[in-house]
Amino acid sequence: MLTKTSEVGIQTLIYLSVLDSEDPISPKRIAQELGQSPSYLSKITGQLVKANLLVAHRGVHGGVTLARTPDAISFLDIVQALQGLITGNYCAQTEHHPEPVCAFHMAMREVHTVTIDTLSKWSVSDLIANPVSKVPVRTGARCKMEALRDIVAKKGA
Repeated sequence: MLTKTSEVGIQTLIYLSVLDSEDPISPKRIAQELGQSPSYLSKITGQLVKANLLVAHRGVHGGVTLARTPDAISFLDIVQALQGLITGNYCAQTEHHPEPVCAFHMAMREVHTVTIDTLSKWSVSDLIANPVSKVPVRTGARCKMEALRDIVAKKGA
């Protein structure tokens, strides 16, 4: 459901939140820390700036900072900034029949509602409390937030 871009965007916002620096952090540094391409990370941070989730700072010591507190940034904000609006219009409706026109449409409306509700209730600050798994993930699987493990460990030390 989430694209790699959204996952990296979430990692970026967690990274900036854990760092808790008032100084701007360059996308290049974030990319190095998260093991991502600098150009890819610049694209992501640019989209997050346009969505008012990050603030861009120009100049020699430029970079990005959080535009809001971590508890004021929901997963819905991030996903819609990086993937576009989550819409759920699956069947043609007319003004005479504004309700869903088939069972599939009703099911998809329910999926849409649950998705929006879930993404809205989770914030970046919710992840900061437990950003990486403390137990091994099942064999062969990788935690999507693994790139943050060393960063979180350094900050806690």
